[in-house]
Amino acid sequence: MTLVNTLLLGFLIGLKHALEVDHVAAVASLASKTTSVREGLTLGASWGLGHTITLFIFSSIVLILDTVVSAQLALTLEFFVGCMLVFMGGAIIKNIVKKRIHLHMHNHLDGTTHLHFHSHVQDNVEHQHTHTQQFSIRALLVGMMHGMAGSAALIVLTLDSVSSIETRLVYIFLFGVGSVVGMALLSLLMIIPLRHSEYAANRTYQSLQVFIGLATLFLGMIIMYETSVTNGLLV
Repeated sequence: MTLVNTLLLGFLIGLKHALEVDHVAAVASLASKTTSVREGLTLGASWGLGHTITLFIFSSIVLILDTVVSAQLALTLEFFVGCMLVFMGGAIIKNIVKKRIHLHMHNHLDGTTHLHFHSHVQDNVEHQHTHTQQFSIRALLVGMMHGMAGSAALIVLTLDSVSSIETRLVYIFLFGVGSVVGMALLSLLMIIPLRHSEYAANRTYQSLQVFIGLATLFLGMIIMYETSVTNGLLV
């Protein structure tokens, strides 16, 4: 494989890296708070930028010093990612409870019955517009946390792909660029159903919010359990 193909592979793997389930959950929880396409792209790009910053810095230090990331440190960082997801999912659920969104039994005249999510909080009609966010510090910090947790695996992948330190750093940088592009596109794909459901049916939008919150919360708990118990971090 030529050098150009190897570096291109780094970019493509970065695109694929954005689709890892913990990344998807984190960005979904961030994107769930807006239906603006522009803001969704900004959130995804901010996450990708934070991810790239720590990934590049952390990996560069390890490669230049010719050292390794201990398994204990890798597990610890992954555990904190799980904690972060639990916090993010919990924040969504807290917001749902604050709005008093609950399951409501609805009966139709034809005798059919179904459940849907319902809120007694009335929206302020005069404030039905989106504040476009130019940059998201929160998304940047979340991405930075993911970047630290993923650096160990990337270093191993880089060592297997290229030889010189200079080329390894370029490879890592292109990997990061790929993750920025991938996460921005992923955020856009998440915004589309949220945006559609907001206008099509309010209960559908609320249901998506509940699903994203619970999925993020449970995924964080699973990561915390696997790193602390299954992989022996706290044992």
